[in-house]
Amino acid sequence: MAGLEPRGFKWVIAGRLAVSERIGGHGFQHRRVRREEEIIWLKDQGINTVVSLLPGNQNQAAYEGAGFGYYNLPIVGALDPGEIDGVFSLLDTATSQEGASVLVHRDLIDDTIVGILGGYLVHAGLIKNPIIATSIIQEITGRPLGPEGRRLIPTAP
Repeated sequence: MAGLEPRGFKWVIAGRLAVSERIGGHGFQHRRVRREEEIIWLKDQGINTVVSLLPGNQNQAAYEGAGFGYYNLPIVGALDPGEIDGVFSLLDTATSQEGASVLVHRDLIDDTIVGILGGYLVHAGLIKNPIIATSIIQEITGRPLGPEGRRLIPTAP
């Protein structure tokens, strides 16, 4: 396989929904060549859509140039639980496209993005119990979920 695996890449729903750090790295670590290599790797994995939760449209031109569908929902800092339905709606839209294989990313894999994805598992009806969703998303991402992320997991679908 060609390309370079993005940092923190994990499948949340095999073949349908994945998470990683920002493609190409963040801040001083961001490199155009690395971004290009990671895009090649993502295409090899079947990813065809990117949902960016970055506050700007960084990498949009690169994603669209690679033929990816692109959605941007800027989240600065912690997400208010009252705004989670808008995020779930965007993920519903992105994942409902025929043949969609979606990557969601922020600069880093933090409590907010992990909480969003754990909450999405409940929202989508894949897991009914929020405690189990919390446990599973922690296992998938390999990181504990703190209070900022836990409050984004709904109590029922």
